[in-house]
Amino acid sequence: MCCAPIAREPIGEQDAAELATLLKAVADPVRLRLLSMIGSHAGGEACVCDLTDAFDLTAPTISHHLKVLRTAGLIDGERRGTWVYYRIIPETVARLGELFTPLATV
Repeated sequence: MCCAPIAREPIGEQDAAELATLLKAVADPVRLRLLSMIGSHAGGEACVCDLTDAFDLTAPTISHHLKVLRTAGLIDGERRGTWVYYRIIPETVARLGELFTPLATV
């Protein structure tokens, strides 16, 4: 196979709706940066305290963007004391990548 899944066959209605939600979540520059920061952070997770200083935005605005990413299933979070630590959900992020990546030929 030479083509990415999007070019092999039409996407079904359900898959299109699910993928559109993921694409909308990462279509915002702040959310895309947050996703990248979380994924590239040492240990594969980042404290919200490590994320907020990188932006000239209020904490509630950052929280909103993180909620959009979490609702889309791209990240997950765990509260530890007063802070929340976020990590990427690899399967969901990989689904986005697979949509446009050509399959390797054997």
